[in-house]
Amino acid sequence: MSALRDWLASSTPEQRLVMAALLDHPMWQPASLPQIEALLSQADIVGYGGAAGGGKTDLLLGTATTRHRRAIIYRREGTQLDGLEDRSAEIVGEAGRYARQRRTWTLHGRTITAGGAKVRTPTRFIRFGATSKPGDWKKYQGRPYDLVGFDEAANFLESQVRMLMTWNRSTVPGQRCRVILAFNPPTDAEGMWIIDFFAPWLDRNHPNPAKPGELRWFVNIDGKDTEVPGPEPITHNSKSLRPKSRTFIPARVEDNVFLAGSDYEATLDMLPEPLRSAFRHGDFAAMQQDHAFQVIPTEWVKLAQARWQRLEKQGFNPGPMDTLGVDVARGGRDKTILAARHGAWFAPLDAYPGSSTPNGPMVAGLAVGRARDGAPIIVDVVGVGSSVYDHLKGNRVHVVGVGGAEKSYGRDRSGRLSFANVRAEFWWSMREALDPALGDNLALPPDRELLADLTAPHWRLSSGGILIESKEDLEKRIGRSPDRGDAVVYARKPEPKRDAFQGAPVRDDPTADWFKT
Repeated sequence: MSALRDWLASSTPEQRLVMAALLDHPMWQPASLPQIEALLSQADIVGYGGAAGGGKTDLLLGTATTRHRRAIIYRREGTQLDGLEDRSAEIVGEAGRYARQRRTWTLHGRTITAGGAKVRTPTRFIRFGATSKPGDWKKYQGRPYDLVGFDEAANFLESQVRMLMTWNRSTVPGQRCRVILAFNPPTDAEGMWIIDFFAPWLDRNHPNPAKPGELRWFVNIDGKDTEVPGPEPITHNSKSLRPKSRTFIPARVEDNVFLAGSDYEATLDMLPEPLRSAFRHGDFAAMQQDHAFQVIPTEWVKLAQARWQRLEKQGFNPGPMDTLGVDVARGGRDKTILAARHGAWFAPLDAYPGSSTPNGPMVAGLAVGRARDGAPIIVDVVGVGSSVYDHLKGNRVHVVGVGGAEKSYGRDRSGRLSFANVRAEFWWSMREALDPALGDNLALPPDRELLADLTAPHWRLSSGGILIESKEDLEKRIGRSPDRGDAVVYARKPEPKRDAFQGAPVRDDPTADWFKT
């Protein structure tokens, strides 16, 4: 209540009037200050939650019921919609009709008393949807909703969320449009995108952290979210871009008047770690569990990135470039990535949207411009990469083609396991190089997308040896191409320079004494 009094003291008369109308609504009233703050936030995109029990589902349903005309709320799996249907029936009661086949509520307009005045509510529609497969967003393509909500948003693929947000619009004058992402901390690497999306609030290493509820503005430039100072339009490549605002509002079980002090708090307290930190306290760094057949453990990549940061602080000189790995964009949201390796140290990755690298000669030019010190260029020759390889080869550039499906003659470090193809050999070699105990002390740039890419593929033991999930299957599962990961894996390939002195030492460890000379 003290927090509510502080809020009331600093709020505007208009905000207090809106809050009064919300609290007087006959079907649903907010149960906590964070819910009130989320309802009154002027952000175009609101992130809400963190810990369990903060009223995430109720916020989505209450906002749809009281503030919007056409709303849709998504869960990742269709079976997960049962909870939304049950709770919405408790909220709506006899005031609406539910069409189970279409999973849509129709709430007809009625006269209610709000803030001491009689108000006629509009007819409202609330729909529920699910996107279990990466491409299921297409089922909802082109249908406008003034509220787009995601329940447990960290379970969705980033590509699904971004596409479904596209149709957040309304033709009704004065109708507010917004997106609400309600979520707990992600439980795997595939959900880490949510931390990047709300980085000023959730990323502990963000250079300019934001306070809960604070508005920040973003535009998308060349496929990447870029923070800008305010809501004023900016010009990029002769185009005017209008920023969209975001915020994140944390909520815990203590904030929920229906659950605070209940047995549910005790239940959360009894969870083992790291579940307790994640779901009781909303710790976004706690819940990171690897898949049993994940090729590269997440912790190994984090250690390599921490090593890179330590070396950078020490003023590390990486020395000559040894290889340049190139992953060529294959259209859509893919990016062309250039990864330069200097011994065991990898430079920050160069990323180019697929739209800016439309053909082989363009990518070949970028690669030649980036390569240094006679470093060979390693290119995947499958599909669009073949044009890049041919163009470099035709110009007598030192280029090495990699065909992931080709037969492998390599063995793992133990000498006992073979590989089903070259792709498996390359990725397993990267795994062994990152092994904290027996690896090569690789230093990788602290790039969260690189972390997600390197920890995405799974493996299995086939009759032909170790088999890594194909790039096509991986794209179907995670909804994106692991561009950064593939480029770094290619750059890891040991390839001698044409003019290299054969007796020169192999620089595998950037912390070795000889490398400091």
